[in-house]
Amino acid sequence: MRGFRELNPAVIAVYYLCVIGTAMFIMHPVIITLSLVGAVTLYITIDKKRKAGLHISFFLLFLILAVINPIWYHNGVTVLFVVNDSPITLEALLYGVFAAAMIISVLYRFRTFSMIMTADKLMYIFGKLSPKISLILSMALRYIPLMRKQTEKVRSTQKALGIYRGDNIADTLKGEIRIFSIMATWSLENGIITADSMEARGYGAQRRTSFSLFRLKVSDAVFLVLCLIPTAIVITAAVMGETDMTYYPALSAVTASPPALASYISYGILSFLPSILEWKEVLRWKYLISKI
Repeated sequence: MRGFRELNPAVIAVYYLCVIGTAMFIMHPVIITLSLVGAVTLYITIDKKRKAGLHISFFLLFLILAVINPIWYHNGVTVLFVVNDSPITLEALLYGVFAAAMIISVLYRFRTFSMIMTADKLMYIFGKLSPKISLILSMALRYIPLMRKQTEKVRSTQKALGIYRGDNIADTLKGEIRIFSIMATWSLENGIITADSMEARGYGAQRRTSFSLFRLKVSDAVFLVLCLIPTAIVITAAVMGETDMTYYPALSAVTASPPALASYISYGILSFLPSILEWKEVLRWKYLISKI
């Protein structure tokens, strides 16, 4: 089987839908913990730049979200301490911790999703659903870096001509307003040119054909099965009530029945499956290098 990033974009999208949807709607400590650890592991695996700032910012956000709940909500029977006649309960604290962990895990998942799903992959997915949405999305994704690059060109030109001065706030503000006016004019002209070019090329005159480098392969089908079966097991256990967790007014015990254990193992496989595929490819590459 190929690496996770090399799979068909539609299969990758289905995986993220399964792993994120399950974590968002099942507030179980074991599921949330597996989701967070799996999301962080995948991000560390595919992040080549090793950005520590993201982990620090997410950790600070986790602390803020975890502390907000026990400060504002005082439900629960286990009082840890009292602040200004407001009880801080264990139940509210744990609910805040796991709710914050769920949010952070989803943020990590979306972060890895943005790193894996390039513009071509998004166009492939949306092109099957709606060609018009695919066209708008591809133009927007192309236009954002193009506009940023053009803005830097205009700013550099203004500085070279001595028009843009950053000596004080007033001069900087005037320079940015001038650049904004130039970019607004450039955007309108570029839109007109694009429309004329599309009309000259016969866009909309007849049914369009499309070309894509992505094809469904056997490895995609195998990964899809490995993704859907654990998801079905977790959903079945949730419908049976095996993954229910009560935080208020008192904490309920974590269920250890066979269906619950099966759901924990299944979600663990689902959460760590992309990382396992990526590690497999890394080990395979190192093995092939050693044979040279």
